[in-house]
Amino acid sequence: MADSSFDIVSKVERQEVDNALNQAAKEISQRYDFKGADASIAWSGEKIEMRANGEDRVKAILDIFQSKLIKRGISLKSLDAGEPQLSGKEYKIFASIEEGISQENAKKVAKIIRDEGPKGVKAQVQGDELRVSSKSRDDLQAVQALLKGKDLDFALQFVNYR
Repeated sequence: MADSSFDIVSKVERQEVDNALNQAAKEISQRYDFKGADASIAWSGEKIEMRANGEDRVKAILDIFQSKLIKRGISLKSLDAGEPQLSGKEYKIFASIEEGISQENAKKVAKIIRDEGPKGVKAQVQGDELRVSSKSRDDLQAVQALLKGKDLDFALQFVNYR
């Protein structure tokens, strides 16, 4: 019998991030506490730029954006937001969306699977994803449950379950 397998990836639906950003921009333009604050959120190349005339207001923009991401099912672990920076008369926060599993994180996950997972489960790094295979589908589900229970500092999704 052939091995069953699944891939562990860290991907973010770009359209969902875009929708969350547009919702946040709309809320910022309509909220009373942002009137006259010259507050905005927009894409700046591959990064997301948040700007306002006060440090507390730019942090509030980040909070609004994070809540919109959560409502759209995007893990905040994939959002890498910097600290507020003073630029002229306004504060800015630059945030980026992290995708793909780095080599060191993939090795960490593989080590967890080897050490704590069921015997006979193999994990191999393939670029920015990790393929997990085993003869038993129950073992694969046990590995998924194990990884969901771990508090890793990056977002994981399980795809291509066969």
